[in-house]
Amino acid sequence: MLVVTTSGPEAQAYRGYCLESVAASYDIVLITPGEPTWEKEFISDFEIVDPDDAEALAQAGRALADRHQLAGVATWTEWYLTQTARLARRLGLPTNSPEVMEAARNKATARTLFARHGVPSASSMTARTLLEAALAAETIGYPIVLKPAARAASIGVIRVNRAEELPAGFEFASAGARDGIESTHVLVEEYLDGPEVSVECVTYCGHTTAVAVTRKTLGDPPFFEEVAHCVDAADPLLAQVAPVAAAAVKALGITDGVQHVEMRLVNGRPRLIEVNARIGGDMIGHLVSLATGVDLPRAAADVACGLAPDLTSTHSRAAAIRLVYPAYSGTLAERRLDGNFPWLERVSFQREVGDRLVLPQDGGDMFTARIGYLITTGTSAADAQARSTEAYRHLAVQVTPA
Repeated sequence: MLVVTTSGPEAQAYRGYCLESVAASYDIVLITPGEPTWEKEFISDFEIVDPDDAEALAQAGRALADRHQLAGVATWTEWYLTQTARLARRLGLPTNSPEVMEAARNKATARTLFARHGVPSASSMTARTLLEAALAAETIGYPIVLKPAARAASIGVIRVNRAEELPAGFEFASAGARDGIESTHVLVEEYLDGPEVSVECVTYCGHTTAVAVTRKTLGDPPFFEEVAHCVDAADPLLAQVAPVAAAAVKALGITDGVQHVEMRLVNGRPRLIEVNARIGGDMIGHLVSLATGVDLPRAAADVACGLAPDLTSTHSRAAAIRLVYPAYSGTLAERRLDGNFPWLERVSFQREVGDRLVLPQDGGDMFTARIGYLITTGTSAADAQARSTEAYRHLAVQVTPA
């Protein structure tokens, strides 16, 4: 088994559970851009290269293949989806085609495919200049959403309510789009007004199974930072959104893997935002395991090796995560949790006292602003969320304003 991932404290905090889960069933060799630290207890071997360097990645893959019998290649890192597919193809291992992964990564291509296959989505136009964005906005109608065509984690995504806000909004989205690999364009899209959810799916040999639905809580507009998630194994919404999620996966041509399918419920009906061809971030895969017993990292590894995944639900509970952000940008002066609760599954801090925190409105993003998270469990979504609120009240966080 070969996993392409990132290293460092952020990867440990949000993807450590993936590596631990897969290591329980597979021998893992790792391709990573930096010297492994916390990963070493879970891996058998590694190569250090930049996964964005296609030739270096191929050489690292061949070197590992010379030393080990590889069965599959996988990644849970959004930025490496296309590169990982290319590597698997070069090694003759199971994979979606790189072209399919590029389509999933490029939101403009994905919108075209959704429309072609009749998947309900948002109206969308590509803009390379402010003038093109203004013309697109007039065609679609305000409010609109501006976003990079090939980024993730809500980087560069902003709502624009009227024409006067467009120049600043376009500059914000353009800044986020500059580092895109598959595209550096900005999309001008219809604003979908309604609750946001994601559907956690597993696809094997062209058949998609919706495992769970995640209810999301967003921060203050005009940004789209996600501040909380909740997974309830008994959520009745799953039956309604599962067919649309499966149709979106099929429209992109994805035949295998794990998908995090984002959508909004507009007038009670699901409409697609995007399909992420990997396990959801923000510990969502762990929430699914706590709520249902289904192990998404193990399923991703199985499918990558050409094996049918076990998606049997072993229990029915709920789990919630609360992401900790400062009220304003500044320097972190204190962060701790007072109290110990049996239903508090874990608390994790990714920022140390003295660290600088920068919110999106001040030029930052989730990576520069988020302090940490806490996860709670319960018998129902309401129970888990109430406990999340209770634990959040016991957080002591102090930030010195900039």
